[in-house]
Amino acid sequence: MRFPSKRHLAAAAAVVSVLSTGLTVGLTTHSPSPGDPVVRTTGGLVRGVSEPSYDAFLGLPYAAPPLRELRFAPPAAPASWKGVRTADRQSPACIQFEPTGIREEQTVSEDCLYLDVYRPSHVAKSQKLPVMVWFHGGGSTQGTGVIYGGGTPAAKTNSIVISINYRLGALGFLAHPALSAVTPGGSGNYARMDQLASLQWVHDNIANFGGDAGNVTIYGQSAGGGSVCDLMVMPSAKGLFDKAIVESSVCGASRTTLAAGEQSGVKFAQSVGCTDPATVVACLRKAWPGTLVSNQANYLGGAKVGGALLPKTFQQAFADGSWNKVPVLTGSTRSENRLTSTALAGITEQGYYDLVRSTYGAKADAVLKLYPLSKFKSPWDAITQVQTDSQRACPNDQSAQVLATKTPTYRYEFNDPTSPTLYGFRVPGEDMSNGHSAELAYLFDFTLGERPLTAQQEKLSDQMMRYWAAFARSGDPNVRNAPAWPLYGANHNVMQLRTAGASKVINTYEADHNCAFWLEG
Repeated sequence: MRFPSKRHLAAAAAVVSVLSTGLTVGLTTHSPSPGDPVVRTTGGLVRGVSEPSYDAFLGLPYAAPPLRELRFAPPAAPASWKGVRTADRQSPACIQFEPTGIREEQTVSEDCLYLDVYRPSHVAKSQKLPVMVWFHGGGSTQGTGVIYGGGTPAAKTNSIVISINYRLGALGFLAHPALSAVTPGGSGNYARMDQLASLQWVHDNIANFGGDAGNVTIYGQSAGGGSVCDLMVMPSAKGLFDKAIVESSVCGASRTTLAAGEQSGVKFAQSVGCTDPATVVACLRKAWPGTLVSNQANYLGGAKVGGALLPKTFQQAFADGSWNKVPVLTGSTRSENRLTSTALAGITEQGYYDLVRSTYGAKADAVLKLYPLSKFKSPWDAITQVQTDSQRACPNDQSAQVLATKTPTYRYEFNDPTSPTLYGFRVPGEDMSNGHSAELAYLFDFTLGERPLTAQQEKLSDQMMRYWAAFARSGDPNVRNAPAWPLYGANHNVMQLRTAGASKVINTYEADHNCAFWLEG
């Protein structure tokens, strides 16, 4: 794993943690280096940081701080500045509504709508490099773009990598009738509006960084993959991107309706003390962030379907042809639920049988026959694979089958049996490899991994970065000196990504995960 330079870390440590104040991420005061690059944006000039193989422009505002009257409102244009803004430190993470998406020392703030731009060194303005815009995961309640450093992938693949923050939890997804009345497109999708604003910023500015505004790939993992799916059916996103990568997420997953979201939002507003319909908007905008966080369970989270911003589900837009049709690369990890089902750690043999029977009812005997404990290292290992196949692996493959009927689709499975898990998620004595999020350390200078990658893992990382960037460049992931990656197609070709040069195309994915069983009517 590659980490930010000491210069970046020192600057990040200096960021002040703020919650509801109006303090913004300001200009830094260190002495600039003569080699630091300067680029003009729509807000003004910015001076980035020059590293040996890449340039980084950190903490660039793509929207105004969403504070006070801009809380629970569409993102507004950021203020411009005079002189040169020093862009050598990352912004705080957005306020977290769950505790495990960042490290303990990470600062958080409502003032968080910033992005980081990474490009190879010595890029000419006229170069028109492919652009990759990353939306982080975290269940729409936690996480941050600042842990996804893009310096190494940008340098290795001659592309521009951008990671963004967007509003989380209630601040990003609260719906309420009074909020909808003052929100064009309806409430409940402030995070999606943030993502749209970041793409508009890219469209307006990336050419000056040497990027091609006409060749933008959006990509994301887990909830970030869900963001990509939603953007593929949002009318206002049309023309802002050209390709899509969906990691560990299913585009056909259900979405809460705006009407249901508004109904739950009324209860949420009451739980935080905003009970007067005449003043509920002002009350919510003044509420202490800690109160919003503590009432996280009292509303329906995630994106809302039914307003002008997101009028249709993915299935509806895909079926009637109104979606933003682009080539897609999609996949998942071999054992996703090794990370998402850590609460079951320590389950006994009897506990395994009982949980299978209570969960799968009439199908339980068949499940136990397909997943006998004799095939697994522990009852926990068995139940996590049952849940992976039923909840994630097979629905993901089913989604790929649907996508492949209308657009070029490439499919992968990350399967490195030595991969590290996320920081803080280790289950003592259990195999955590290939869990949800395992691929992230291979695609970025990722700072939420439990340990650095080994030399063999770095080779797989290099291969994956080149595959992803090749897809971003041309819509085809194939690169020289790497196994050929065919379209998913009728043969259901899946690129299995493994260490030690063992990556290869398989046609056994459905059988490996018992998908005929899990997807039967």
